[in-house]
Amino acid sequence: MKKHLNTLYVTTQNAYLHKEGQSVVVRVEKENRLRLPIHTLDGIVCFGAVSMSPFLMHHCAENSVAVSFLSQYGKFLARIQGPVSGNVLLRREQYRVADRPEESAEITRCILIGKLANARTVLRRALRDHAGKGDAQTMEKSESRLSQYIQRLEKSRPVVELRGIEGEAAASYFAAFPKLITVDEEAFVFSGRNRRPPLDPVNALLSFTYTLLVHDCRSALEGVGLDPCVGYLHTDRPGRPSLALDLMEEFRAFLADRLVFSLINRRQIQPKDFNDSAGGAVTMTDDARKTLLTTWQKRKQDEITHPYLGEKCKVGLLPHLQAQLLARHLRGDLEAYPPFIWK
Repeated sequence: MKKHLNTLYVTTQNAYLHKEGQSVVVRVEKENRLRLPIHTLDGIVCFGAVSMSPFLMHHCAENSVAVSFLSQYGKFLARIQGPVSGNVLLRREQYRVADRPEESAEITRCILIGKLANARTVLRRALRDHAGKGDAQTMEKSESRLSQYIQRLEKSRPVVELRGIEGEAAASYFAAFPKLITVDEEAFVFSGRNRRPPLDPVNALLSFTYTLLVHDCRSALEGVGLDPCVGYLHTDRPGRPSLALDLMEEFRAFLADRLVFSLINRRQIQPKDFNDSAGGAVTMTDDARKTLLTTWQKRKQDEITHPYLGEKCKVGLLPHLQAQLLARHLRGDLEAYPPFIWK
């Protein structure tokens, strides 16, 4: 597992990345703007019109540096991947479990316990800050419902039923979402989750941050030898990293949603940082994307005590640790998959 956690995000349009010795060099308008040793990188994410030399692509593949190409607005386009690591027996067991309904449902149940527990913790922490205020009632109601859904997850259920509980719980959580945004700005009024395309600034921020989270989860799974496209909660679909989407569920509220709230409530992101485009889609400006990416990287450097392992680790390592725990469960070393539950 890599310990450095550094991901290079390239947002400058028409930038060109190439290899010099053992380093990655970013050139813009024939001027070298950045040079980084390859061993310090965990991944490279290119947004929009960013190109890369074939020699650098080969170098990244050989050094297990994940390279992803996204549109300027964060839509996933393509990914460069080197040889798949890990034991083929692990991946075969991953596929077998996906075809065994009871075992697949048990992993799904554990993932959802983590997701709902972390969403509930976000609401509980917000309630402490809103004690005695009128808007606390909505959050109390949502927090209570999430507790009820978590109780329902204590019992084994078929995957289809678990997906139904997840959908109901998500609706309860997002009902309290507007109360978590404390700035009085019409642009940041949240009326519900929408995507493809996002129709308001809050959803634009959420969609972009979720894209970053999927990238990190996919890299973590590939790092331990699991296939990111064969999941348990999310069904198989060509081109969809189902297991990466499964893994990210535990981190949505804890990492992605809290980051969005922080950027808005601290006014690091403002209404002027968004543009309306054709079809009603709302997109971020280049400056807003850079602010979000910088904050995202800083957040990943924060330290936390892992609730299951009892060891201190950086937040950015959490997907890697959870991928390891999932692999250990699939190998039979752990009786059940222990989800990440924030305390």
